[in-house]
Amino acid sequence: MSVLGKAIVVCLLSLMTFLASAGDAERGKSLSSACAACHGVNGVSSIPMYPNLAGQKELYLISALTAYRDGMRKHMQMSPMAAGLSDKDIEDLSAYYAQLTAGQ
Repeated sequence: MSVLGKAIVVCLLSLMTFLASAGDAERGKSLSSACAACHGVNGVSSIPMYPNLAGQKELYLISALTAYRDGMRKHMQMSPMAAGLSDKDIEDLSAYYAQLTAGQ
C-alpha cells in the first residue's frame, strides 16, 4: 500500500473513532451546572478571567478537561473540578459546549 493509501486509512480510522466516541450533548447539559458559576450558564462567562466554553472545539475541551483531571495541566479551580469526571462525563460536557454558540 502506498504512503498516501496508508495516510487515508489512518485518517478514516481516526474519524470513525471520533464519531463512535462523540459525547451526548443532552447529558453534558445536565452535568454543566457546576461549570456555570465561572463559565456562564450557556458557556459564556461574564467574568473576564474565565474563558468562554460555548463554541470551543470538542476535541480541545476533551483534551483540556482530561489534562486537568489527570494532573498534566494544573489550575487552582479547574484541577479539583475535573478530578471526579469520568471519560464519559468529559466527552458529554465537551459535546454540549461545542454545540453552543457564543451568542446563546
